[in-house]
Amino acid sequence: MKSRFWTSNLTLLALTVFFASLGQGLQGGVATNFFVQDLGLDGQQILWMAGIREIPGLLLVFLAALLMRLPLSRRAGAALLLMALGFASYALVHSYLALIIAVLVGSVGFHNWFPVQSALGMGLVKREHSGRILGRMNAVAGLASVVGMGMVILLSERLGLRPFFLFSATALAVGAAIALRLPTDIGASNAETPRLVLKKRYWPYYVLILLQGTRTQVFAAFGAWVLVQFYQVTAAQLAILMIASRMVNFLAAPQVGDWFDRLGERRLLTGSYLGLAAAYVGYATFHNIWLLGVVYVVINFLFMFRIGLDTYVNRIAPPEELLPTLSAGVSINHITSVGTSLIAGSLVNSLGYETLCYGAAAIILLSCPFALSLQVPLSEEGITA
Repeated sequence: MKSRFWTSNLTLLALTVFFASLGQGLQGGVATNFFVQDLGLDGQQILWMAGIREIPGLLLVFLAALLMRLPLSRRAGAALLLMALGFASYALVHSYLALIIAVLVGSVGFHNWFPVQSALGMGLVKREHSGRILGRMNAVAGLASVVGMGMVILLSERLGLRPFFLFSATALAVGAAIALRLPTDIGASNAETPRLVLKKRYWPYYVLILLQGTRTQVFAAFGAWVLVQFYQVTAAQLAILMIASRMVNFLAAPQVGDWFDRLGERRLLTGSYLGLAAAYVGYATFHNIWLLGVVYVVINFLFMFRIGLDTYVNRIAPPEELLPTLSAGVSINHITSVGTSLIAGSLVNSLGYETLCYGAAAIILLSCPFALSLQVPLSEEGITA
């Protein structure tokens, strides 16, 4: 890293992202097996739960409006602590209702952390380095997930699954403590920050973030479940696959971020959508565990390109509108996230997961013309989109 780019505050943010992602990785590494093996949930219950989990994201734009006076670093710390509380509660769950409550608590924290981490990173660098910083933070997150998955592989058979939720909460609490050491003026602007931002100029972002909710939620809800339910993949085996996926993202994320700064959002997002559509068709078509594993890694790699939506907003929005716009985007995204999970949960048993993958692929293709409509001012240095 060049010294003029990498600062002590970026180091603090990287540590925050590392422990936050470690906590999410520990929780995510055992969650699917916990749902199926410990609680005995079926695909319908998991998809319904996924839909309920996304409700806080749907309401984020209003919660963000209430918290807009709170500095970004304080919001990050509070979000991670709330996520820690929710994830720790998983260790005590023995019923579907109790699980839903724990899921909702953790979800409020997660959905507040999601746009804040991007705003913190982009608030610490120049606009022309938006992709660079988000790419590197994605690499840090990937490394943390690898560490978490490694712990699952080494300890899950010996300790069982529930202790990992406590390990997850501990990592998140450490991340919160580090976040609170960040300056309170990151992302601050002389202009007054609006409570809500919904403007015509951001319409391509709104459409793309809306469509993203479907493709992300379908795979996040049952991508791993398919492997556990139909191919009897264990927690340790699933963790190995996740490690492979995170290692690819760890190695590629800095380059992906640099591509967005050099080539622009229009080209890269369009290409990633075409690749995702093909990968979803593959996930529905292939019934070989090794091929499915490869497609799983490819899909998670292409999901990383969603940072382009954040960098696009950062390039065209004044600083005071960045976080409100990203928060509004999360809420818009969750219109489809919630709806998709509930509809998919009702249909998965009758139609099969393959049909849902085909449907998601079709929706992904709808994103392409809107990605091609993205325009960034020519004054933005280094952007040729």
